[in-house]
Amino acid sequence: MSILILTHAEVERLLPMEECIGVMTEAMKALANGQVHNPLRMVVRPPDAAGLMGLMPSYIGGANAAYGLKAVCVFPQNTAKGKDAHQGTVMLFSAETGELLALMNASAITAIRTAAVSGVATKLLAREDAGDLALLGSGVQAHTHIEAMACARPIRRCRVASRSFEHAQRFAAEMRARFAFPVEPAESAEAAVRGADLIVTATNAREPVLKREWISPGAHLNVVGSSIPSTREVDTATMAAASLFVDRRESTLNEAGDYLFAAKEGAIGPEHIRAEIGEVLVGAKPGRTSPDEITLFKSLGLAVEDLASAQYVFSKARQVEIGAWVEF
Repeated sequence: MSILILTHAEVERLLPMEECIGVMTEAMKALANGQVHNPLRMVVRPPDAAGLMGLMPSYIGGANAAYGLKAVCVFPQNTAKGKDAHQGTVMLFSAETGELLALMNASAITAIRTAAVSGVATKLLAREDAGDLALLGSGVQAHTHIEAMACARPIRRCRVASRSFEHAQRFAAEMRARFAFPVEPAESAEAAVRGADLIVTATNAREPVLKREWISPGAHLNVVGSSIPSTREVDTATMAAASLFVDRRESTLNEAGDYLFAAKEGAIGPEHIRAEIGEVLVGAKPGRTSPDEITLFKSLGLAVEDLASAQYVFSKARQVEIGAWVEF
C-alpha cells in the first residue's frame, strides 16, 4: 500500500483560496443536509504542558465518501518563535477499506480552510457594498483572511491592528506588495475598527479585543481567533447585539468562549444562534435581513472542513502529479 505525503508548500499550491471557498461551500451544505458525521473535537491538555493536542475526526457520506482525522498540536507561544501555532497532520482514509490514503500538512490546510469558511460567511452575510476591512491580528490567520475577504468582496482599504504597532506595520508592508488596495497599520483595535463594515478578529487574546461601541451599523464580523471555552475576542455587548451565525451549533454551545462567556453573563442563550452557515446556504434559514443589522459569524473550525480540503487536495495532487508516494 502506498500513501501520498504533501508538504506545506504543496498544500498551498493545490488549495488556492478561491477554490477552497467553493470546497467549503459544498462541505457546509453537506453538513446541513445530514451527510456528515462530525463529533466534537477531543482535546488533550496535560497539566503544566506547554500546549495541547486536538483530535478531529469526521466522515462524509455519498458518492465521494471518506474518513478524515486531523491531529494537531496548538502551541500559542510558537508565534514568538516565527512558527505557526498549529502543528500537525490531516489524514485521509478510504471509506471502502479504511486504508490510509494520504498525510498532509495540517498547518497549511487549517490556515486556508479557516479563512475560506469566513469567505463563505462573508459572501452570504456581508452587505453587497461592504469593503472597508479591519483586521485584528497579524499572524497566520490574518494573512489568509485578507485574501479570503478580497475574494468575498471588493476591498477598498484594510486597516490592521496587532499586539504591537511594529507587527501591524510589518504586516501592512507585506500585504501592500500583494494587494492593490491600501493596507494601513492602526495604532489600536479601536482605530482599525471604527468605520469598518468588514471586521475579522484573528488573535490569541484571552480577553475581548473588540467592543460594541466601536462597531458601525451594518458591519459583518468574522470571529475566528478563539476555539476553546476559556478565551474570547468579542465582548458580551457585541455578542448580544449581533445576529449570530455559526459553523455548527453543537460546537458553539460546547467550545466557543465568545458565546459561552456571554451566555454565562445571561445576555444570550441557544436561541440567539440564528443559523448554521450551511443552513443559510441550503435556504433552510435566513441570512442578513436588513442593511443596518450587525452580523457575526463565530468560527470554531470543523473536522469536516479539514476532510473536504484533504479530499480536494488529494484528487488534485493525483491529477497534476504533485507530492511523494511512500510505501506504508
